[in-house]
Amino acid sequence: MCAVPYAGSADGVRIAYQTGGEGSPLVLLAGQACSHHWWDGVRDDFHAAHRTVTLDYRGTGESDKPDEPYSIEGFAQDVIAVLDDLGADRAHVYGTSMGGRVAQLLAVRHPERVRALVLGCTSPGGPHAVERSNDVRRSLAGPGPAAVQALRELMYTPAWLAAHPGPSPTLGDPAMPAHARRRHLAASNRHDAWDALPGVSAPTLVVHGSDDLLNPTANAHLLADRIPGARLHLIPGARHAYFEEFRAVAGPLVLGFLAEAESGRTVRPAPPR
Repeated sequence: MCAVPYAGSADGVRIAYQTGGEGSPLVLLAGQACSHHWWDGVRDDFHAAHRTVTLDYRGTGESDKPDEPYSIEGFAQDVIAVLDDLGADRAHVYGTSMGGRVAQLLAVRHPERVRALVLGCTSPGGPHAVERSNDVRRSLAGPGPAAVQALRELMYTPAWLAAHPGPSPTLGDPAMPAHARRRHLAASNRHDAWDALPGVSAPTLVVHGSDDLLNPTANAHLLADRIPGARLHLIPGARHAYFEEFRAVAGPLVLGFLAEAESGRTVRPAPPR
């Protein structure tokens, strides 16, 4: 078995990363408190056209897990460390959930490194964002098994859950220490990119499930309106894990967008949906 490659972050934390496929680099960024396994169900869909790059956020997977404050800005810097270690000057970036927050800051802080941007089931954060309802919050704050079931139902439709009893890597990294879970939650909660979003220069696609209650769908409209020229696509009937349950729609959608961006054709906003 090959050794896991690591990139050294600016503060000395080791960040484990993974690659696969051939073609132009595509960074895939997972959700909060999840390792690269978040993408296990769909990663192969991109390998015919792209060399995929994932990483274990600090606190997850094979990366170091220091008990110190984490930030979305810091996660973005860790992505840059991985790209530097790979010798990749530019890459497409596809971030989902908290990974979409990291992707926003990558595009703003390092525009020369981001070729095209896809923001999935994510939010601008801060006071302008639309927060999940109190009912959803209460369901996630219940006793252990009840909270896990609530999260499963927020991620997937009943039909999917009936056919896929799990376990699912999108529900979190089971080996993640408690301190790292707290650090991830705090980092995500502090994110606020509202003022910076008009500075995104990369062609941008915003994707969201129409029935997402974990990260309300209204946030997709906010992002698409705030980022110049962004394209918005809502997937009917999809919940938070649209990229997995609705992979037959989401995968080709993202691949088509990236191919268009690579071709040099203008990526124009789609009509409102």
